[in-house]
Amino acid sequence: MGKAWLRDRRRDGYYRMAKRLNYRSRASFKIFQIDDRYRIFRPGGLVVDLGASPGGWSQAAAERVAPNGLVVAVDTATMAPLERVTVLRGDVRSEETRRDILGALAGRHPNVVLSDMSPNLAGNASLDQSRSAELAQSALDVARSLLRSRGHLVVKIFQGEDFPEFLRQVRADFRFTKAHSPKASRSASSEIYIVAKGYRGPPGDDSEESASEE
Repeated sequence: MGKAWLRDRRRDGYYRMAKRLNYRSRASFKIFQIDDRYRIFRPGGLVVDLGASPGGWSQAAAERVAPNGLVVAVDTATMAPLERVTVLRGDVRSEETRRDILGALAGRHPNVVLSDMSPNLAGNASLDQSRSAELAQSALDVARSLLRSRGHLVVKIFQGEDFPEFLRQVRADFRFTKAHSPKASRSASSEIYIVAKGYRGPPGDDSEESASEE
């Protein structure tokens, strides 16, 4: 990273706050802000965090589902342990990794699937957006295969030509869908978060959670 990028990061209020409060990433504040507005988490909930490293979202989610909840953090990269978080190393697109997730949850289906996954940026807006859409699609596929009925999904995607079709797919699968940019997102970023609540389909038992729509 260049010196200008490092200088801007040190000036960033959320970066400094994350350091002061011992969060692993400024991204923790994005999911806190999303949860404060849309009520994604509940105490005792089961959460799957895709592309979790270095753990900012997992750390925040573990706080919100405490004391009896569980977060399963999944990434192809290594990630240091976190309290109330089970860390798995694997590719979210593989069936083996999805089986490992269910194993970590003792066969239970999660209430929430999160994805803050980002591609390695190529510097080409169209290519970066397309790669982001592919990752978002992978997150939606995981939600379709694992999420309990009436569960929730939060997924990042870069805005661009693939965004409307992806949003259409999410709307077809969830009772409530909103595109949202939390205050902690950088103003220059093209990222947008889709908050989706009330998964319409199987698998899973929907007895533990009902969707609260807005």
